[in-house]
Amino acid sequence: MHCRSASRFRLRALALGVLTLALAGCTTGPSVRPAVVDNDGRTTAARPPSAAPVPLPPLAEPRPATLRWANCDGDTRQRMAPATLPDSLHVSCARMTAPLDAPDDTQRLLARILVLKAGEGPIPLVVVNDVGGEPGSLLAARLATQLPPEFLKKFSLIGMDRRGTGLSGGVQCVPLEVRSDLLGADPAQGGLGEVLDAARRAGQQCAIDLDTAQTALDSWRTAGDLDQLRKQLGLDRLNALGRGDGSKVLSEYAVRYPAQVGRMVLDGIPDPGADRAAVLDAVAAGAQSTFDAFAQDCAARNCPMGDAKAALKAVTDRLRTTPVDTADGVTMSPGVATYAVYLALTDRTRWPSLADALTSARNGDLTALASFATPILADVRGKTSRIGGTIATRCNDSTTRLPADQLDRTEAGMRAKYPQFGAAIAQELAWCSAWPVRREALPPAGAPGAPPILVAATATDPVTPEIGTTRAADQMPSAVTITWQGAAHGAVGQNPCITTAVQAFLADGKIPDNGTLCPA
Repeated sequence: MHCRSASRFRLRALALGVLTLALAGCTTGPSVRPAVVDNDGRTTAARPPSAAPVPLPPLAEPRPATLRWANCDGDTRQRMAPATLPDSLHVSCARMTAPLDAPDDTQRLLARILVLKAGEGPIPLVVVNDVGGEPGSLLAARLATQLPPEFLKKFSLIGMDRRGTGLSGGVQCVPLEVRSDLLGADPAQGGLGEVLDAARRAGQQCAIDLDTAQTALDSWRTAGDLDQLRKQLGLDRLNALGRGDGSKVLSEYAVRYPAQVGRMVLDGIPDPGADRAAVLDAVAAGAQSTFDAFAQDCAARNCPMGDAKAALKAVTDRLRTTPVDTADGVTMSPGVATYAVYLALTDRTRWPSLADALTSARNGDLTALASFATPILADVRGKTSRIGGTIATRCNDSTTRLPADQLDRTEAGMRAKYPQFGAAIAQELAWCSAWPVRREALPPAGAPGAPPILVAATATDPVTPEIGTTRAADQMPSAVTITWQGAAHGAVGQNPCITTAVQAFLADGKIPDNGTLCPA
C-alpha cells in the first residue's frame, strides 16, 4: 500500500505542473532495404529529385549554458550499482523544465527533466535511450567508459532521462500487484487473458494518477524536451546519439526541427510501421535469433549451461507449478522468467552472466535470473520501475488497439513461430488495451530538410531488428545506413567497427558509404 500511495502522490504532483525529480574491417554491401511503410498512419515524405542535399553542419562550441551543473558522482554510482564507474570519471547533473504540452492542458504545465554530463569535451553530445532501458543519464555515464578516450576530449556526453523515466518523473502508476502479470504470458500456454486484465487495471490507475500528463508521455513531446535542452546548452544545432526508441525521439526531432539538426546517430531505430502486430512479429523473430546467437556463444565458451533452449524450458516448467516471489516484489512465473532472459539478451556483455543465471535457475536458485527483471518491475534503491514509463510512451506512440479475440489469435501465431519469445513479445499488444489513442495528427515522417543522419543497424537485434531499422531509414531522405553483422541491441560501444565509424562521423564529419557492413 505504501508503494501505491507514494505513486499517487508523486504523479498528482506531476498533474499540478512538474514531473517529479526524485571501421576497422568495414565493407560496403548491397542495399537490402525493403519497401517503405507508413509511420503510424503518416504518409512518407520523399525528397523531390531536384532538392539539393543539406550538408553536414560543422561542429561549433556552444554559448554559455544556462543549466546549473552540480556534482552527482555519488548518486550516479548508487544508481548504476552493481556496475561501477572509474574513479577518474566525474559526472555532474542539472535540472531543466519543458512545456508538458499535453493535448488537454490549458494550464501550461511543466515537465521537469534530469540531465547528466559525463566528460569535459567542449562539444555537448546528447544521449537518449530506449524508454524500457536504463535512463539516458546512466547510458551516457556508461558510454563514457566504453567510447575511446579521445572521443571525450572533443565531446561531453549529455544524458537525458526522457520524461516519465528515471529521475524525470518516473511513472509509478502501475499497481505493484499487477506488474508481474503484465509480463506473465506463458511461452507454452495460449491466451493473454491475465495480461489483458492486468493492463486494464494499470490503465485505469494511470488515468487517475497521471491525469493530464497521461497522453503527454510520448516520443513527439520528448523531442520538444530535446529542443529545450539544446537551447539551455547554448547550441544552435543539436548533436545527439539515440539508442533504440531513443532513436525514434531523434527522428521525430528531425521532423519538428530540421534546421536545428546537427550531427545525429540513430543506433537501432524502431520499425515505423503502423501495424504494431506486424512490427512485434519481427521483434520476436529478432529475439529468437539473438537467443540462438547467445546459445552459440555459450557453446563456443564451453559454459556449463548446456543447451540453452532446454535450460530455459526446465526453468519455466518448474515455475509453472511453483512460482517464486522475490524480496523485491517480483513474481517469477514462466512468463516473467522468459522476459528476464529477453531483457538480458539485449546487452552482449551480459551473456556470460545470463548463462550462469539460467544454470542456477535450472538448479533452483532464481536470484540471478530475477535480477534481470527487477529494473522493469520493482522500485528498489531509489530506482523507479520502468514498466510504467514503457507502457505510457509506447501506448501513446502507437494507435494499435486489438480486441481480446484478435489478441489471442495474434499471440497464438507468434508463439507457434517463435516458441521461446513469441508470447513474451505479443503481450505488449495487450498493454495498450485501456490506454487512450492519440488524437493529434503528426506531420509526415522523413525530415527532408535535415542534413545527413547516420543510422546504425544490427543484423540480429532483439529490440530493433535490422528490417525495421532499414524501413525507418528509407523514410529519411538524408539517412546513411551502416550495419553490424552481429547480435545484440545497439552497436555503438559494442562493436569496434561501428564505434569507429560513429566517432569519425561525429568528430570529423566523415560520412561512411551507405550500406557499409561491419563484420560480427
